[in-house]
Parts: sequence; structure tokens; C-alpha cells
Amino acid sequence: MKSSNPIFIVLGGSFLLGLLTLLVVLLVHFLHPLPGWAFFAFPFGVGVGAFLVFYLLVKRFIHERLKILYRSIRKGKMTGGDSFTMTMTDDVIGQAELETKEWAEEKQTEIVQLKEQDKFRREFLGNLAHELKTPVFSIQGYVLTLLEGGLEDDKVNRIFLERAAKAIDRMTHILEDLDELTKLEVNELKLEIRPFDIRDLAREVIESFEMKAQEKGISVRFSKEYNNALMVKADRGKIAQVFTNLIGNSITYGNDGGETLVRFYEVDDIVTVEISDNGPGIDLKHIPRLFERFYRVEKSRNRNEGGSGLGLAIVKHILDSHNQTISVRSTVGIGSTFTFSLDRYKGGANTLVSSRGIQIK
Repeated sequence: MKSSNPIFIVLGGSFLLGLLTLLVVLLVHFLHPLPGWAFFAFPFGVGVGAFLVFYLLVKRFIHERLKILYRSIRKGKMTGGDSFTMTMTDDVIGQAELETKEWAEEKQTEIVQLKEQDKFRREFLGNLAHELKTPVFSIQGYVLTLLEGGLEDDKVNRIFLERAAKAIDRMTHILEDLDELTKLEVNELKLEIRPFDIRDLAREVIESFEMKAQEKGISVRFSKEYNNALMVKADRGKIAQVFTNLIGNSITYGNDGGETLVRFYEVDDIVTVEISDNGPGIDLKHIPRLFERFYRVEKSRNRNEGGSGLGLAIVKHILDSHNQTISVRSTVGIGSTFTFSLDRYKGGANTLVSSRGIQIK
């Protein structure tokens, strides 16, 4: 049916009934001659009467059923004072079909999202349990050994207590990172946006990793000498966390004797930062999930070697809170490059800023 306008259905039905009446009048005329006005009056009267009856019945029939339909598909969107109205000259059937199709697609999308959220929730709980299980079992083992006689043995009691303390520190680290990530996600963590020289911040973080980098023979440095100040406007402490996580990962998972380079680019009102290494690289299939909580590229990696598993998730949320993004390029066997941007500070050249990002008047 090309047109679903109810008025056309009513008109068509009325016309057919009027035509049928005309045929009956003609048949009766052949049997008993009728006056000329009967050939017009009877079909017209029946047609008009049928039109009025069909109009009311069809309108009521369609209205009641579409009202029930719209109550279902518009649930939660209609207020108590809303009422469904229809016009017989409109294509109400086609409109109802279109809205029903849109509603079905919307519900299908919601179902897919709920399934993804449920999958993520199960994976998150499983990963969280796994991350906490390792230090808990370590603490349990050390404590039981001490209670079963090791406490009196001077050769092992201090060693076991120190190892238990390390396991407790790991648990604390995981919980602190999880708490901070939760605050970032619900926007409870307020940012202290101030101008600072990002070169100085990056240099401080690099210096803090000097001993760890030397243990693996990894060189961490700027790709070139940056003589001019690179002023950005951001939360200095949070951006320090970004540098710490990215540079720390490049050292932790990098190859012995490798190299980590930090680059800066100024484009218009943006300062872009790149942190690249020549480590083992990351397979392309892992990159879409790289910033998920507790996601690890290699499930077999020694968890004591890495961090809490929340570092990259925190990095992403910190940059999200600055209305910025982070991306990664990586090739297995060649290395990885993490790139993020910050707003460039537009202050004058004579603006004095302390190492903590506080403007000096």
C-alpha cells in the first residue's frame, strides 16, 4: 500500500459502498422502475453515511491501538499530561512504523551497551581480585610461617616481615590508584590549572628515574636541546603523574640497554608531547584496550615487576579532565610512542613562574 493515510481508506470504503448501492438501485430499476433522483440520492446517502460511520470507527480503532503502542515506545519520555493525538489526513501508520523501528534500534543499542558494560564489569572484578590475591596470599604465607615458628628464627623473621611489608605496600598502591581513578571518573578531583614550563617538569621526572634507568642500562633524555621555555596551562601535579606513568612504563617494560626519548612540538595554541621508546612494542590488537583498568598486554607478565595495572587508565582520565586526548603508536619489535597535548600558555615573555607553576608577580 503506497499510502497509509486513514482518510484514503475511509474514502475508498465509502466510494465502494456507494458504487455497490448504485448497482443495487440499477438492479431494482430493471425489476421495478424508479424515479431518476433515486439513482443519485440512494448511492450518495449511503456513501455519506458509510463515510461518517467508517471515519468514526476507523479513527477510534487506529487511535486506541496507536495510543497503546506510543505509550510503550515513549515510556519515560511522556509526562502525565501528554496525550496522543492523530489526524486522519496524516500518514499515522507510516509514522508509527518509523518510530517503532527507531525505538527497536534504540533498544537494541541499549542491549549491546549493557552487555558490553556487564562484560567489562566481570572482567574488572576478575582483574581486581587477581591483582589483590597475589599480595594477600604472599602476606598470608609469610604470617603463617612466622606463627608456626619462624618468628623465633632471627634468620628469617625480619626477611619475612620485610616481604610482607612490600606486599602490603603493593596493596596500598593498588587501592590508592583505584581511589584516585574513581575520583577522576566522577569529577570529584579538582584541578589546579596554572602555567608552568613543561620542560622543567619532564626533566624532574626523568631525574627521578635515573637510578631505575641505570639498573637496566636505559637512556632517558630529551630528543634534542630545548632552549626556549615551553609554557603550558594545566595541573602540574597531575601532568607529573602522566609523565611518571609513561616514562616509568617505558623503563619497566623496555629492553635492557634501550632508549626513551621525550619530544615537544608547538602548534598554534597546543603543545604536543611524545614519549617514545625502542622496547618490545605492543601488538595492534591490544591497543584499543590499552587504557582499560587492570588490562595488561601480556597476562603472563610478572605482576610484581609492573605497577598497579591502573597507570594508563589514570593517565587517560587526567588528560580527559584537561579536555585533551592521548594516543599510542606501536610496532612489535620496534617500540612504542605515546602522544598527548596540552594548552599552550599565552602569557607574556616576561611572566615569571616558579618551579611549582605559581605565577610570581
